[in-house]
Order: sequence, then C-alpha cells, then structure tokens
Amino acid sequence: MKPLILACLALIVLVSPVLAAEQTISFKSGDETATGFLVTPEGKGPFPAVIVIHEWWGLDGWVKDQARALAREGYVALAPDLYRGKVTDKQEEAHQLMMGTPRDRALRDLKAAFGTLASRSDVRKDRIGMIGWCMGGMYALALATEEPRLAAVVAYYGAPPTDAAAVAKIKAPVLGNYGAEDKGPAPEQVKAFEAAMKKDGHTIDVKLYPGAGHAFANPNNPWGGYREAAAKDAWSRTQAFFAKYLKKA
Repeated sequence: MKPLILACLALIVLVSPVLAAEQTISFKSGDETATGFLVTPEGKGPFPAVIVIHEWWGLDGWVKDQARALAREGYVALAPDLYRGKVTDKQEEAHQLMMGTPRDRALRDLKAAFGTLASRSDVRKDRIGMIGWCMGGMYALALATEEPRLAAVVAYYGAPPTDAAAVAKIKAPVLGNYGAEDKGPAPEQVKAFEAAMKKDGHTIDVKLYPGAGHAFANPNNPWGGYREAAAKDAWSRTQAFFAKYLKKA
C-alpha cells in the first residue's frame, strides 16, 4: 500500500469518534413490556451509563442523536420510549401525548430502564445518570426523588419538584440548564428549587441563559427559540458534569 494511503488511513483513525452499536430493546415494566433505544460504546466496558428521556414529541431522531452523542463519549445510553411507539412533530398532538401518558407508568418505565442498565455486564452499576429535556427534564428530576442510586441528573428546562419532602429525598447531584425567558418553568420556579436543594445540603448547579426561552437547545424548536450559543454551552456543561460524576474512579 502506498505511503500516502497509509497516512490517510492513520489520520482517519485518529479523528474518528468512538464507534457505537445501536438497537431497540424490550424490557419489563411491571406487567407491561417497554422498549428503548440503546447505544453502546465500542469495547468491553464496563462503562458508565445514562438514561436519556425524550421531550413531549416522543422518541424522535433528535433524542436518538443525543443518545448517540453520549455513547461516543463512552456512556451506555438508553432512551426509553414513554409513548409506546408514538412520535409527532405537531404541537397539539405532542400536548395530547404528554397529558395522556400516566405519570406512574412513565416513572415505572424509567425505573425499569434503570434496572435494565444496572443488570448489564457492560455497565458500572454505581455510575448511572439521567438526562432529559422539557417533559423529559421534569421526569428526570421526578425520578431523582424516588431513585437514590442515580449518580447524576441533568435537566434541561424541566419543571422541578416543588414539594419540600420530595426535594429532600434527592441524593444525586443535579445540573440544570434553563432559559431566562422561559414561561414554564419560569425562572422563579427554578430559583426556588435551587434554593431548596442548597438548603437541604444537596449538590446543584443551575444556569439561566439570558435571551433563551423554552427548548432553546433543540434546533427543531418550532417556535424559533433555538439558541445556538446557549445550546453549545449547555452541552459543554453537561459533558463536564457527567465526566465528573460518572467517569470518576
């Protein structure tokens, strides 16, 4: 093989991201069967893992891309399908799907997803985190009040718990990325949650992005609210946060 070709191949190896395998899996959730999109890094592991919770649109391509991005960084990523196969890009349908999803079933699915990851030989059972956007951010924080084994939680503009007793149960460190112009949850709600967490001695890092509203991190935001600079900064914060709490020795 010619030297130039060998040099090009070597360069490709150097700049290529970590390869990942992906598949749709089924797992038991109570008496029901739930499914999820699973992406695993190349190698034997064991790896830290992240549960990836979709927005009110459902388990769409953008959320799957976030799972792939996490897998490229060395995490086993599992995105449960809380809508049982339904996906939409229409706001009214998304609202109906979200409201029609029983909260107890969604939390049961997420607990089952946690159990599925914890049972895998390629997952570090003490290094399982969670991330969610919008509705997913709300569920990530809700599960944090019920699952003490979570090692890290990232919430993008998800409505935080307001019950003091529930907040007191959170064990995992929390990272929050919110828009300062968001109406739901409003900055006042976010600040109240942050204050309650700190009062209880919990670890929390919240950032409110000026000029950003709801769903600022999704370029498919139908309201024209995507904010590239804020989205990039929030993702950098997310990467550093997960690395700190999930990749530590």
